[in-house]
This record gives sequence, structure tokens and C-alpha cells, in this order.
Amino acid sequence: MTVTDNMVTWLTQETYDRLKHELDELIANRPVIAAEINARREEGDLRENGGYHAAREEQGQQEGRIRQLQELLRSAQVGTAPTDNDTAQPGMVLTVRYDDDDVEQFLLGSREEGSHGDLEVYSSHSPLGAAILGAKVGETRSYQLPDGGTMKVTLEAAEPFHG
Repeated sequence: MTVTDNMVTWLTQETYDRLKHELDELIANRPVIAAEINARREEGDLRENGGYHAAREEQGQQEGRIRQLQELLRSAQVGTAPTDNDTAQPGMVLTVRYDDDDVEQFLLGSREEGSHGDLEVYSSHSPLGAAILGAKVGETRSYQLPDGGTMKVTLEAAEPFHG
């Protein structure tokens, strides 16, 4: 979960450990990818060498994921959910009411958290997450829908997540 003011990312210990493990595996795999690229390079003409280009693309994707994980883990605040029960912030389970009277409960956090049972996770960078971030219980905010329309949402409750 990212707070854009100070770029702190709130993660559960389980998620932090999972992401750290993924990062360690990606870094350990760097020599394997480099060896694959070298082996493909030896096959000859690089313009028509699909295996070489595929290995280079895979390397680029892995390096991008490594950078993403390093930044995420560098700014992680592990296992410390917020304690302010009346404000929408990362690490909080929010209950919102839409202007059509539908009610939804979700965790405001990092998409890396994944889902927690039936509890969806919305990023504070998503349209809904950005709109509701910082709202007090009872406050109504609006946000842009993908089709260009606008949706109003009222924060009904905010409580710290207990994973």
C-alpha cells in the first residue's frame, strides 16, 4: 500500500516474505538468463534468431520486476496497520456505499497483497482508492469511471486490517 506523500508501502509480513523470496529467486536466476542469451547468440544471425530475442525479452521483463520489487520492499512498512479508525488510508479495511446504495468492503493497499479470502484489495492509485484516500467516515467523494461517468462513494467505516 503506497501513501504518495511519503511513499511508504504497508505490507503484511506474509506478503513481504513472499515478495522477498520472489526477488531473491529472480536475482539468483540472472546468470541462467545471461547463459541462455549467450547460447542463443552463438547460434548465428541475430536478426532471425527468435530464441535470442525471446531470451532478451525475458531478461528485460525480469529486470523490470526486480526493480519493481526492490523499490516496493525498500519503502515497505511491514505488519504495522494504521490505528486511526475513522480515516481511509493504506492498511485499512474500508466499507463504502456507492450512490446506487450498493455497499462494498475492501482492503486499501498494494495489489501485491493479493486477496484475503473474500476481501478484495484496491490500490490507493486506483480511481476508487485515490478518491477515497484520506476521507473521514461519513464523507462522500466522487471518482471517474472508465466509461467517463462519475460515481459517488461514501466512506461508511474504516478499521485496521488484521491479517
